[in-house]
Amino acid sequence: MAEESCPVALSELCLAQVCLSLDSLCRTQPDGSLRLSWAPLLPQEMADQLLHKMAAQGTLNDRTVGIFRSCEQLRLRRACVRSSPLSAEAFRLALCPHRLQELDASGVPGGLTGAHILSGLASNPECRASLQRLTLSRLQLGWTSLEVKEEQVGFSSLQGLRTLNLANTDLTDPFLEDICTLPKLEVLDISSTPVTELSALLGCRLTLRSLTAHGLRQLDMSPARVISILSQLHALRHLDLSDDRFVSAPPSAENDEGGEGDEAVRLLLEGGSGILPALVSLDVSGRKKVTEGAVTAFVEGRRGLLFLGLLATGAGSCDVLSGNNNLKVAGEANEKQICESLRRYRERECFTREALVHLYQLTNDMYDQTRPDILKLVLGGMQNYSESLHVQLVASACVFNLTNQDMAVGMPHPLLSAVVHQVLEAMRSFPSHQQLQKNCLLVLCSDTILQDVPFDRFEAAKLVMNWLSGHVDRTLQRMAVAVISILVAKLSTEQTTQLGADIFIMKQLLGIVQQKAMAGVVDSTLKFALSALWNLTDETPTASRHFIQCQGLELYEEVLETYSSESSIQQKVLGLLNNIAEVEELQADMMQEDLLEHVVTLLQGPQVEVGVSYFAGGILAHLTSRQDAWTLDQGLRQTILEQLHAAILTWALPEREMVSYRSFRPFFSLLQTSQPAGVQLWAVWAMHLVCTQNGVQYCHMLQVEGAVELLKTLSSDLDTHSNVRGMAESILGMVECHQTTSNPLRTQTEKGHHGRS
Repeated sequence: MAEESCPVALSELCLAQVCLSLDSLCRTQPDGSLRLSWAPLLPQEMADQLLHKMAAQGTLNDRTVGIFRSCEQLRLRRACVRSSPLSAEAFRLALCPHRLQELDASGVPGGLTGAHILSGLASNPECRASLQRLTLSRLQLGWTSLEVKEEQVGFSSLQGLRTLNLANTDLTDPFLEDICTLPKLEVLDISSTPVTELSALLGCRLTLRSLTAHGLRQLDMSPARVISILSQLHALRHLDLSDDRFVSAPPSAENDEGGEGDEAVRLLLEGGSGILPALVSLDVSGRKKVTEGAVTAFVEGRRGLLFLGLLATGAGSCDVLSGNNNLKVAGEANEKQICESLRRYRERECFTREALVHLYQLTNDMYDQTRPDILKLVLGGMQNYSESLHVQLVASACVFNLTNQDMAVGMPHPLLSAVVHQVLEAMRSFPSHQQLQKNCLLVLCSDTILQDVPFDRFEAAKLVMNWLSGHVDRTLQRMAVAVISILVAKLSTEQTTQLGADIFIMKQLLGIVQQKAMAGVVDSTLKFALSALWNLTDETPTASRHFIQCQGLELYEEVLETYSSESSIQQKVLGLLNNIAEVEELQADMMQEDLLEHVVTLLQGPQVEVGVSYFAGGILAHLTSRQDAWTLDQGLRQTILEQLHAAILTWALPEREMVSYRSFRPFFSLLQTSQPAGVQLWAVWAMHLVCTQNGVQYCHMLQVEGAVELLKTLSSDLDTHSNVRGMAESILGMVECHQTTSNPLRTQTEKGHHGRS
């Protein structure tokens, strides 16, 4: 089973629920921090996972971290507070008393510095010996405050450290010297720090197995001296000398600031197997002086090599690389290298973006391949760099290529759901960037995604509507309206009501209808806009009121005239007018003889389809159902009722689904025994239609909403017309047949059968 298809572990669900329920599980202390009201002695691994989950969900802060002051119940060993806003005091009280083995405090905002962390950890004698792994990347170290009781506290106070990550910090040469006195140090990352000298590394030459020195911009050493130092690190197995200057430096620059580092890499590659012969991993991505010949010589001289980073060097096409199955290469020469780059460089935006650019070119030719493995890698890049326009731009283009047409059908839905969530985040984060918005819209315009994949359709509808307001490109307009039409049809009544409360959306969609009607064209954009409006006004009086306020009635009357021979257009127009007619307070606005004449002409006739007649009948049934509210000639009302009754008797059940309903409640007033027979007949015919086509759903709905009692009353009333009674009894028979079945899974559906075109 694919990873994306596996159910979420029960422990994960429980931890997530605890994170959401902390307020109810805890009591507040005088200092504002939380303590668990009661807690069993949790397994140590579970305490670590809870802290990690709180950090990942963004619920870890000075207040909530207080629960870990209870060291007896929640014992931490591998602590992660990554990117969580913690103060020095909260960190000291909650985490430092634990006997930590690992700590990840990378990117922590809120004033917590490396100095605070070091002094806090050093204050616990157990931590001094137990801590083996420390990550402080993207953190201000704050060296000036590293003095406690006249004794300087440095990294060397943590004698058990084996792994130290200080990438993107203000690490300086004196503290590098302090670090290199650690007796057990094996892994060190000093990437993108202001270090100028590497001689201090000789202090750990017998223990250091991995050195990451990416982008050392202020290094002040000759290339030969750099290689001399590195060659004396006898235990070194993993070396990273990559750089990201390739992003901005011109190709012709020979003596730019990266030249010394590039030269050192050249000397290493061409220096023969005598230099660091035991290396199993080397990363020189982004370096300019890497040639295929040098790479070939380096690989051939080190048969034990397992990884080589060559992204943005142009040297990834060497024959020696393809012939070694044990060697993994991060580069751009082929799919395998690109995917390896996306896996390896999750923490480096420049390399992620570079790999995605090459992946986009590769996916342009993936027309018939479903590749969830690659899509997952793209998603990772989008999630890691959600605030990077460059990454979101190229990643969204890759997502479109990987989910276009039928390629989304075979993708795991949880993966697609996560991708759509990230696409919506990109739309929200960069609302004014046209190309990114276009990419995201293209991704959303997928039948599989819109119909089958779970995501926040309400939020998506709002985002697409906002985008639509500023763009007139016909192709994109068609897609945007199509997306909105389908999204609105999937919303709950409550969500539709919220969306319909924004009159701006009504104006936008009516504007598109008017634009198309003035040109007299029949295209998918017009049909989608009409469908969206139809669904937007379904059982939403506010949206229906906005429709009236925006001169929708006048426009729709013109549309009926313009498209007098287009039944597909007429049905959507009448479907919306039927929604308006259901709202009692708006019925007075529809008491217009010209409008009713149009509707009556569509009620019957050899050329009128049953779908058109049905919705015309619905409008007339609602408007004639309230005699006291009828403001036109009473003789006209009686004539309409007679024509309505006669027309319904001629209708044949359509073969395909013509309409679906969220609720039967708008019909209740039409089923009263005091109503004219024509009004009653239209309501029972409508119920009979949907129960015939989808008995499981609608027979259940009749029972739940109480419509069965109304039908029984109507059937037993002596004054009920025989046509009405016969159809009511038929419906009751269908309900009785379905009573023995279990309660069906109820779904929200839209009024109208709107397929994409």
